[in-house]
Amino acid sequence: MTMDYPSLTPGTLWPAIERQTAHALQCGALQPIDTVQAVIESGGVRFVVRQVSSLTRKEQQREQARKREAQQRPVANPFLPYEPDLFVADISPTHLALLNKFNVIDHHLLIVTRDFRRQEALLDLADFTALMTCMAEFEGIGFYNGGPEAGASQPHKHLQIVPLPLGNTGPAVPIETLLAQCATDGSVSRVPGLPFQHAFARLAANADHPEAANTALACYRALLDATGIGAVESHGELCQTSPYNLLVTRDWMLLVPRSAERVEGVSVNALGFAGSLFVRDAGHLALLEQLGPMNVLQRAGLAVS
Repeated sequence: MTMDYPSLTPGTLWPAIERQTAHALQCGALQPIDTVQAVIESGGVRFVVRQVSSLTRKEQQREQARKREAQQRPVANPFLPYEPDLFVADISPTHLALLNKFNVIDHHLLIVTRDFRRQEALLDLADFTALMTCMAEFEGIGFYNGGPEAGASQPHKHLQIVPLPLGNTGPAVPIETLLAQCATDGSVSRVPGLPFQHAFARLAANADHPEAANTALACYRALLDATGIGAVESHGELCQTSPYNLLVTRDWMLLVPRSAERVEGVSVNALGFAGSLFVRDAGHLALLEQLGPMNVLQRAGLAVS
């Protein structure tokens, strides 16, 4: 029998995030990763780069999970069951919100399916209903890492959202300096200055509009079509034919096909394509400066044909 889960009451999510963050910090369930923030200019974008000294913890967890999978042992799922101390709110009958246990950005929220769904499954109306419900509550950027090659560290389907701005200075989303020349009519286009395959479109409906989720879903499908990412049935779900990252704000959506999860040891997830990157230590920061963040994104994506 399916349980009847409640949906989020408007105006309650941000207070719940603050309240649960304070609780989770006090009891030790939330373990923020300390960072030092730097700015590297590349390709007309002032990239926000956080040097993360203790990201090795997450890397070690990921490597251990891969070893377990290689040994054909069950991979631990942190979302089934989830840690009660990280629970923020019921978002919809299909999704709930959790704090990201090892957060680099404050108030980093995970939007998780209640039942197990594969991370490679295509996003559907329920996913966008949950995402847009959260985006109507506070100014943030939503994102999705479609598969391990796109930076996904867990196999259970989850979207993510972090508050804006992403850095201490500059635009709320660093790549927005490149968006001024993009079409404003909602049509799919390319962003001048991004040297990798991608598709961009502005969103016609506000996050709190009754049709916001349907509008976002239609936009997402148009971006998939534009980048040639199709659907294949796997284990009873429609899944992506290749990895990608998705970025969603209240105003626009960007989808980027991926070729590699990291470039010379520097990991890239969806936020990298927003202009926010993370490095483990001073050595990787120096490497990122040498390579140039935009070149790293180009190598993590697909070449422009």
